[in-house]
Amino acid sequence: MDSRSFKNPYLDYEGPASTERLFDSAGRLTSSFIQHLQSKISDFLQYMENGLLKADQTDCSTYTGWTGIALLYLHLYNVYGDQSFLQKAVQYVNKSLKCLTGRVVTFLCGDAGPLALAAVVYHKLQQMQESDNYINQLLRLHQSVVKPSSRLPDELLYGRMGYLYALLFVNQQFGNERIPLQYMQEICSAAITSGRKLGSKTSFSKSPLMYEWYQEHYVGAAHGLAGIYYFLMQPEFGIDQDTLLNLVKPSVDYVCQLKFSSGNYPPCIGESRDNLVHWCHGSPGVIYMLIQAYKVFKDEKYLKDASDCTEVIWQRGLLKKGYGLCHGPAGNAYGFLAMFNLTQDKKYLYRACKFAEWCLDYGKHGCRTPDSPFSLFEGVAGTIYFLADLLQPTKAKFPAFEV
Repeated sequence: MDSRSFKNPYLDYEGPASTERLFDSAGRLTSSFIQHLQSKISDFLQYMENGLLKADQTDCSTYTGWTGIALLYLHLYNVYGDQSFLQKAVQYVNKSLKCLTGRVVTFLCGDAGPLALAAVVYHKLQQMQESDNYINQLLRLHQSVVKPSSRLPDELLYGRMGYLYALLFVNQQFGNERIPLQYMQEICSAAITSGRKLGSKTSFSKSPLMYEWYQEHYVGAAHGLAGIYYFLMQPEFGIDQDTLLNLVKPSVDYVCQLKFSSGNYPPCIGESRDNLVHWCHGSPGVIYMLIQAYKVFKDEKYLKDASDCTEVIWQRGLLKKGYGLCHGPAGNAYGFLAMFNLTQDKKYLYRACKFAEWCLDYGKHGCRTPDSPFSLFEGVAGTIYFLADLLQPTKAKFPAFEV
């Protein structure tokens, strides 16, 4: 057993009888389980609010800073419809707007996160002038993102896909095409050009699109190929069939060949250690690329690989690093929810509920304390986000990533 994870103590799904306490035959959570989740969510919120009194005042990021807390409150507002959550979201997004980086352009780690979130929150408050102002600021970053000479990477945390997600987030939350599609198409086009350029220079791989971050060819969702290909396969970006079939599909197939015999994936090309089962590196992030490839190309092999990912997550996804989204069971459980929403197989909902039960015992397993223990991607805010998503499992989406 990998020492990075706890042994999974739960019995696996054994048909409807094993789920009686959790959800009914239609996949609706039982009222007692919902009550349990809701009462823990309010306990954890109080714990988080107390902890945030000592948090870094200058971190505006969605990943570990104020925007992540604002995103959690916006999510709670969307789930519960309670106006006080929207007020909290405004309060935290205003904190983040005071400490923009001026350098990083992405949703998770840079200025696009606070700006996109501010645009959405003010829109929901019907303060249209403020909302438009933040959208204009967000779109001012666009030129630097698409410029080939910008030396910007293409990955999610610090690169083009991270800015692309911010534009998409605005449109999804507005429920219409508030930001014209052309902006997103230009980003995809810049990423494809950049990927082809590196792909043509890369001798070790047959992947037509290749990407790197700090001279490493990462594989996973956060810095790597799987995250980039996932976005390039989204139908709303209107990438033409030729590009999808001749560039994106063979690149996805290249990642599929990197799979370990366990069903997991290496953090980087050429890495032989099979030890990371995180959203950022490994199966819990690669699964989204596989599900999307299955939807787009209709090939059963992608579904089989995605199913293998869920086995890895079930066996090795209760991590000792904490309970968070980036490297913890809250983030890992989203892989089950994604498969549940694709296949309607109750086994996956059951597994997500079991990972939630683990999270409900927050702090009782002897995990190590993350650097940002109250934040969205490392700490308790992310756990709360997941538990709230589980209340409406068919709408659940991994935050700041899943389309």
